Amino acid sequence: MEVASADRFKGSQRRRIKDKLAELGITIGGIMVLVALILIFVYLLYVVAPTFRGASIESRAEMAPLSQAQTVKLGLDEANTWAYRFATDGNAEFYPVEGGEALRLPLGVPEGHQVTSHALSQPASATAAFGLDNGQVLVVKSQFDISYPNDIRTIVPGLSYPLDEPLLALDPDGDAIKALAFELNDDATTFVWAAADDAQMVLTRMASEVDFLSDEITWVRSDVTLPRLPASVEELLISPDQRQLFVLANNEVSVWDIRNTNAIKQSQVIAAAEPNARITDIALLAGASSLMVANDNGVVSQWFTVNTPEGRQFTRIRDFHHGAPITALTTEYFRKTFAVGDSNGGLALYYTTSQKALLSAEFDGERLHDAAFSPRSNGLVLQSGDTIRVFEVDNPHPEVSFSALWQKVWYEGYPEPAHVWQSTSGSDDFEAKLGLMPLAFGTLKAALYAMLFAVPLAIAGAIYTAYFMSSRVRGFVKPTVEIMEALPTVILGFLAGLWLAPLVEANLPGVVLLLLALPLTMLLAALGWHALPDSIRNSHWGDYRELMLVPLLLLVGWGVMASSPYLELYLMGGDARGFVTNTLGITFDQRNALVVGLAMGFAVIPTIFSIAEDAVFSVPRHLVNGSLALGATQWQTLTRVVLLTASPGIFSAVMMGFGRAVGETMIVLMATGNTPLMEWNIFQGMRTLAANIAVEMPESAIDSTHYRVLFLTAFVLFIFTFVFNTLAEYVRQRLREKYSTL
Repeated sequence: MEVASADRFKGSQRRRIKDKLAELGITIGGIMVLVALILIFVYLLYVVAPTFRGASIESRAEMAPLSQAQTVKLGLDEANTWAYRFATDGNAEFYPVEGGEALRLPLGVPEGHQVTSHALSQPASATAAFGLDNGQVLVVKSQFDISYPNDIRTIVPGLSYPLDEPLLALDPDGDAIKALAFELNDDATTFVWAAADDAQMVLTRMASEVDFLSDEITWVRSDVTLPRLPASVEELLISPDQRQLFVLANNEVSVWDIRNTNAIKQSQVIAAAEPNARITDIALLAGASSLMVANDNGVVSQWFTVNTPEGRQFTRIRDFHHGAPITALTTEYFRKTFAVGDSNGGLALYYTTSQKALLSAEFDGERLHDAAFSPRSNGLVLQSGDTIRVFEVDNPHPEVSFSALWQKVWYEGYPEPAHVWQSTSGSDDFEAKLGLMPLAFGTLKAALYAMLFAVPLAIAGAIYTAYFMSSRVRGFVKPTVEIMEALPTVILGFLAGLWLAPLVEANLPGVVLLLLALPLTMLLAALGWHALPDSIRNSHWGDYRELMLVPLLLLVGWGVMASSPYLELYLMGGDARGFVTNTLGITFDQRNALVVGLAMGFAVIPTIFSIAEDAVFSVPRHLVNGSLALGATQWQTLTRVVLLTASPGIFSAVMMGFGRAVGETMIVLMATGNTPLMEWNIFQGMRTLAANIAVEMPESAIDSTHYRVLFLTAFVLFIFTFVFNTLAEYVRQRLREKYSTL
């Protein structure tokens, strides 16, 4: 007896040790899961947080101009090693940012002649034109030659002349050029000029033509006298495509169509001045789609063309309030950032698309009258009085703001504000459209249609399998359905995109009828089974009644699909897609939400079925037997006892399936058009958060705005699933507390 008692004691000790080890292992595992989730959350925040940081500047150098001549153009080289300015005395001055001796180079003004007017091209071309007192124009740009003697990078400033000849005679009479505007590209150069203060302006266009025999390029000049422009012209701008001329005069901006030199006309007059204010400057944003208008009351307005009853007209889109009279306005080379300087020496940076105030800084209080960005937008040079300042600019993510991500934004060229996701383009001056609403909407749309297909089938199947099905058939059906969950979703997406989508398009009437015919067939079969004699229903065949239904469903499915061409012919004129598109007015894409609902529903069904079936099957038998013993029918017992007791598990199954649908990637990636649309139309596609990450992450540059916004979409998906799972757990616990006393 003592030996047996000792053995039992040792066995009990071993069990306690095993229980403690198991408890410790489970606890550590749970803690590690929580730590992993927290680390994921922190890492996502770490990557995303910099996108919402504003811009900053750091002073690099200050220098005094080499002359008192008026500044025509300020600039920096790409490496931010040289600042330069073109002056009205006919010289270019270059200042080393890291210290050293400044250089002065003559621009090429002929000896004995003076500069009487000047103009700048758009920032990206970094070119200036000088009108001279002899009727000529000098076109010049800065140039920086890079070499590596002894493996040391050396940048030498210089000048280059874009035209074949540095000097071009504009006025045949040799009179001084009093007003000037110009723009150039590889195909043409356009000048708008006047030889006297009150003279009518002339448009001179130098267009290149290629000799098809010799391949030589020749320049053909045409001169056209413009219609009378407004008096007191203050500023002229030519768009980079040389199709529009903007004239600031009489406190308004007139727009002229100069595409065809034989039909030049005024297309619009923009009343852009603020009430009781005067326009101080105008500039074109990168891409030249938007006109920025600055006022002396501190307001800068953005205008771009929108379709109106009068045609495409410049329309006021948004305003930026600086708070002080604006004396300088400049734009970045390739992004939608612009900078303003004011009469108090203040500087501010704004981004148009995000409507974001990036930076505000104050200097010595002296009027800031010139400013320019470096080509890479990481440098800024300012001139106020007799001081030139160079700053290093840190402004990596100006495109991101809450409004740009989640609210409608009026993008250039769009007829109205809209939710848009379009992160990249082939254009350097592309306006990034980073609205996350279409992606969040697409995620919900895909999950909704998948759940509409999956939940009724999975829940009904789980209830029937656990409550009505014989144990023999259940032992075969349940593992079979659960094995479906092991199917790779990439295979399901591949089949959905390449087989199911064309099948649905080619047999649309049959597919729609199939969704109605199969449930109706099951109901009729059930009624027919109950009409059979008790001897048949209670025989061993009754245990396999569900399997006997399979051939019937296959036969009905085949019949419906076989009848699809005839239904299409008689009901839709032989063209189902044309009927949906033209007659019903519904857009139809081959890869659409219907295909996603079927394919992703097929992937979600095993998850919901397995959990819900276990919940129903686990209802204590004494509850069921007690209900039946009190006279309740099987159906009453199911609805009033079994389902209520199993409701926490069924709800958990639905939420697990919803979480699976929200996070699904490959099916929605391959089975939809992958277009970020905000339409509930079942015949249109969508793009989800997860699919967007999979598509665009390989193409995004590390630490770029695009890259960080993709991490933001992952963060949104993480929060989305976390919130839904938390709510689901809360509801599940309430259901468990409510029905645990049954």
